[in-house]
Amino acid sequence: MGNCWGSASSSVNQTPYSTGPISSGGISQTISTTTSSGGSNVSGNSQFSASSGGSEVCPSGQILPTPNLRVFTYAELKIATKNFRNDTVLGEGGFGKVHKGWLDDKGGSSRAGSGSVIAVKRLNSESMQGYEEWQSEVNFLGRLSHPNLVKLVGYCWEDKELLLIYEFMQKGSLENHLFGRGSSVQPLPWGIRLKILIGAARGLAFLHAAEKQIIYRDFKASNILLDGSYNAKLSDFGLAKIGPSASKSHVTTRVMGTYGYAAPEYMATGHLYVKSDVYGFGVVLVEMLTGLRALDTNRPSAQHNLVDWIKPYLSDKRKLKNIMDSRLEGKYPSRGVVLIAQLALTCLATEQKTRPGMKQVVEMLERVEAVNEKPRPPRVHSSHHTVSRNGQNSATYRSPHHTRQDGNRGSQLPSR
Repeated sequence: MGNCWGSASSSVNQTPYSTGPISSGGISQTISTTTSSGGSNVSGNSQFSASSGGSEVCPSGQILPTPNLRVFTYAELKIATKNFRNDTVLGEGGFGKVHKGWLDDKGGSSRAGSGSVIAVKRLNSESMQGYEEWQSEVNFLGRLSHPNLVKLVGYCWEDKELLLIYEFMQKGSLENHLFGRGSSVQPLPWGIRLKILIGAARGLAFLHAAEKQIIYRDFKASNILLDGSYNAKLSDFGLAKIGPSASKSHVTTRVMGTYGYAAPEYMATGHLYVKSDVYGFGVVLVEMLTGLRALDTNRPSAQHNLVDWIKPYLSDKRKLKNIMDSRLEGKYPSRGVVLIAQLALTCLATEQKTRPGMKQVVEMLERVEAVNEKPRPPRVHSSHHTVSRNGQNSATYRSPHHTRQDGNRGSQLPSR
């Protein structure tokens, strides 16, 4: 479903949004459009109920025994969204449209421009994703509380109308900031990229740390939403799955998700591991470094799949500079970039057993951030020079700024 709610601009028409597995360059990235919630229901009889019967506490978050959600009436949501007018649309995908809405301070519907802002996702009656993903979203996200997961406020179910109500994320999706076009889309500086990666990693680590592990299954840039301070929150739990029992290493399920992000063992066998999510995180790491989409058929054929193309560059410091996002303008710490590239390689390991756990990923990212924040000692100017290959004197310090080959420019990405 890939929800993208909100933007850096107040105009919903300036920037395209996607609420579903996207199509890029004429090729559909959707693997499947339906899922099973495993028989769970809105009443909260979910497969990942805490064994103690109480709430389950995990680092920085909590799993509630039952969904703690408000039930909205359809009439309330019509008022909140100005009768679902087109000028309130934030995005559209396989599930349906996402509208911007307003609630008054007492929680009731409010006219546009006043009260708390919400995002309302409304099921398209012709959607093939439909009820089961709506149900899965309620049962998973309705019980999960963590700073790096989007908050599900409530839901509505009246006749054929199925709706989900979320907190509004002002900066929209990471996908839009990395690949979007237009004056309202500003390049993400390195520090913000690292902040987003840490937040998203913490969200995944929380899911994996639960007593009954939760496999997110659809980790990608469009499912990482950003609040007004660029704090990252995972959205869209329509494909989430309870992880394997203690006696098993994986669950076997129908292959679903998004091409370019799905782990190779899952694509080949349908065997879904907790570390299948780690592979998807590795793909996003590469997108952050390069500013390029995971899958893009507008690139030369050998470069359609970003991971297949870029992987050899990640282990070579000299080659790594040539594939960095040109919009960073060379403004990034060389050491930090090398560490992120090394982390991406481990996350993208072919064998799932050799990939790090998300707790390890968080720790590595936090170390990179700590290194970046340390003040640099003043540079000692020296009269010592070296001779360059063209015979001219040059200082030993080399600027991190570099030119990029035109084929790697982020500006050449196709608009969605």
